[in-house]
Amino acid sequence: MGTPFLDSLGRTVTYLRVSVTDRCDMRCVYCMSETMSFLPKAEILTYAELERLCAAFIRSGVTRLRVTGGEPLVRRDVGDFFQAMGKWLHRPGGNGHLDELTVTTNGSRLAEHAGMLAGAGVRRVNISLDSLDSEKFRRITRRGNLDQTLAGVRAARLAGLAIRINTVAMAGVNDDEFDTLLAWCGEIGADLCLIETMPMGETGEDRTDRYLPLSAVRTELSRRWTLEPLAERTGGPACYLRVRETGRKLGLITPMTHNFCESCNRVRLSCTGQLYPCLGDEGATDLRHPLREGASDAELLHLVQSAILRKPKGHDFVIGRRADDPAAMRRHMSVTGG
Repeated sequence: MGTPFLDSLGRTVTYLRVSVTDRCDMRCVYCMSETMSFLPKAEILTYAELERLCAAFIRSGVTRLRVTGGEPLVRRDVGDFFQAMGKWLHRPGGNGHLDELTVTTNGSRLAEHAGMLAGAGVRRVNISLDSLDSEKFRRITRRGNLDQTLAGVRAARLAGLAIRINTVAMAGVNDDEFDTLLAWCGEIGADLCLIETMPMGETGEDRTDRYLPLSAVRTELSRRWTLEPLAERTGGPACYLRVRETGRKLGLITPMTHNFCESCNRVRLSCTGQLYPCLGDEGATDLRHPLREGASDAELLHLVQSAILRKPKGHDFVIGRRADDPAAMRRHMSVTGG
């Protein structure tokens, strides 16, 4: 194996989130503009290019790979990529392996692809679902169909996939549904993760009014549910609680009220080959150009390590930093898959 990736603070990078497309069949109000312009095909990494970069990361100690988008399951022949990555799972020998291959999806194509994912070695999926009310769901996603997403949830369960439901908490939008979502997740055997809205990219919505601190949500939920803190730590952003009444976990991702960066072990590769050491920082390193110009794996890994050394201590999300700019960052969430 190559030398493991270390940043300047001694954090070891073992988790890669890789976006396979910037396209999506929804336009969620916290993620995209309703009139998005997507990238031309020539700017998107081919599967062969993605596989080469991912292999280089795995050989240097990355053991967890999450496939994201946009919506990853809208890309044609995406099953081939999952099959290729699945071959790294629990691979014997000293040339790198994956412990886990996962995917984040809006669920719209899961009914079609759940069996494929399970066959490739995926054992759990994160499904974005912000409301169980069909009309509210349509307004949030601007074009989504709740029945289609719920069919995807059922298909994932039938395929034996563990499920985490990701819900962006929005004041005045879905803050009356958290009890319903907790109960529903208990019924279907899924965990729930609530996420504070993040100011990334102009979406046509003023997220200042929608921002909801999860510290207040936790206090409110604890009046009706027994929430038991868990010591579980994955290096990721979620703080986990056990919901005694359901036996399931509740995750809280709080980029605004609590910086979760001290143990961050991840980097993000965009579908255009831009490496982002931090979700909340605009700094990126271009891997596509050197890749297409014939760079060796050693040269690519040198670029990766140099980028990781510039990984900041923490992100700097600020809702409404300027009155005329509700987005603290120009990059849309869909560019790096959240």
